[in-house]
Amino acid sequence: GDQKAATKVREIEKADYDTMHADYSESIDALERAVDVLKQQDYDRKQDPESLMQVASLKGLDLIPESTKRMVDAFLQDEPEGLAVRAPEADAYEAKSGGVVKMLEDLLDKFVAERTTLEKEEMNAKHAYEMLMQDLAAQVTQATADKDEKSEAKAKAMQSKATAEGDFKDTVATRDADEAYLGDLSATCEQKASDFESRQALRAEELEAINKAIEIISGSAVKGNAETYLPSLAQRSKGRATALVSVFMGRSQRGAQARVVEYLQKRSHELSSPILLSLATRVSSDPFERVKKMIKD
Repeated sequence: GDQKAATKVREIEKADYDTMHADYSESIDALERAVDVLKQQDYDRKQDPESLMQVASLKGLDLIPESTKRMVDAFLQDEPEGLAVRAPEADAYEAKSGGVVKMLEDLLDKFVAERTTLEKEEMNAKHAYEMLMQDLAAQVTQATADKDEKSEAKAKAMQSKATAEGDFKDTVATRDADEAYLGDLSATCEQKASDFESRQALRAEELEAINKAIEIISGSAVKGNAETYLPSLAQRSKGRATALVSVFMGRSQRGAQARVVEYLQKRSHELSSPILLSLATRVSSDPFERVKKMIKD
């Protein structure tokens, strides 16, 4: 953009310079030739028409002022003809010729100075253009580097964002998994604690039932019946009393054993206790003494 615009301006400036420099050079060359011709002309020598054409050519140059062109034209029209001329005419011609030469020399000096100034301005313009192009090129290079740096930074930022989002999702997933695991673990612990409490309560109920069974087996009921009937039985014959005691004790033990079985079965159903049910089964089939020992154990 800026480089193309600057180049376009520079091309226009260079074209203008080339045109103007060519005009100055052409005018300077023509003036130098015209001055040389006028200085070489002698009044006593026949004028060379071709040489005077060098002077006449000044009228066709754009840079020659109109006033100069008119003076040159007047000079050429007043030129004396022939070899024989009178002294007054020669003196007038030489005076006019000297004035034209002085005017052309002044104009020549002016054009040389202006062309020199033009050349310096062109040199400065060229240098300024080159410096501008270097500056613009540096700006383009810097802008490209900045753009690349920004693009790279943007790419890194997007990558960091994607990584952060991925890490966040992983963190959330891990957190959710941990929370789910914690929830399951808490539920399991609560269930185990509840089961433990239930088992502890069941064990307590089972122990209470077993203690009750022990009371039934070795309770005061059996002992009380023995104290009631044994004295009367003792007054009878010794052999028969012994047999009756054995019969009585056997019946009492079997009744107690049956009550224990019934009680244990009832409590096993109430408590859903397989231990009490198993104990009731064994009590119903084992001898009384073994039952007492088993329950106590």
